[in-house]
Amino acid sequence: MSEKIEINKGEVIVRFTKPVAGKVSFETLGLKSEDLVFESGFLRLVFDLENIGEHHYFQMPTIEVSYKENMGETHWQCDFNGETILDKNNNHGNSTVILLNRKKIASLEHHHENKLILHAEFPQGVHIDAEKSYINFFK
Repeated sequence: MSEKIEINKGEVIVRFTKPVAGKVSFETLGLKSEDLVFESGFLRLVFDLENIGEHHYFQMPTIEVSYKENMGETHWQCDFNGETILDKNNNHGNSTVILLNRKKIASLEHHHENKLILHAEFPQGVHIDAEKSYINFFK
């Protein structure tokens, strides 16, 4: 794939160079499970959509994050271009599915900078499963 990946302590940045249609695993994007270990329990996942060109969003843009641990309550916040578009708690389990409002994202787009930032606060350290985690942003 043509995405550019940057991994920092507690942060993963995926820079898209073109829209990628359909359900795409984190692994397909170029991420590896061994690089997605967050001992602090804090994760900042940035999807930089600045340079994708002409595109059409999937009817219900989706992010699914799967993790190896069974987690208690986890807090999720999602921002697009600085505006909070999701703020929720997930109660228990090994994954979280985040459904985003396509119309709201489209209305917040800028001509240049378009960043979707997902913040997660887990109750303990977490190991993200790159093979089972995915995005579905574009059709």
